[in-house]
Amino acid sequence: VQLQASGGGLVQAGGSLRLSCEASGRLFNIFALGWFRQAPEKEREFVAAISSSDISTPIGDSVKGRFTISRDSTKNMAWLQMDSLKPEDSAVYYCAASTRRVAPTVGEGYEYWGQGTQVTVSS
Repeated sequence: VQLQASGGGLVQAGGSLRLSCEASGRLFNIFALGWFRQAPEKEREFVAAISSSDISTPIGDSVKGRFTISRDSTKNMAWLQMDSLKPEDSAVYYCAASTRRVAPTVGEGYEYWGQGTQVTVSS
């Protein structure tokens, strides 16, 4: 399984970005997709996740109400819509895939990881 994250960049505070995650390879046992982020000298943080049935869509507390996750399983794609961005949202954002049916909210629940895309929010 390969994951390609894209869509990061530089944006002013209050702006929006949309991250994309494209999955390829042997996907028959992939059920959940998630987004995590990691800022310099900080621990990896759960952002959002979505199950294959779209029923389970947990969102991290720090981004709740501002970020939305969605997916199109027919296209093996997932997106993270980020609105009302803040400087503290600056980080490398990683897309991850899990064989679990209920979308995990911890990194240990994901078997596959993409390379990450940088998001920088200026004040």
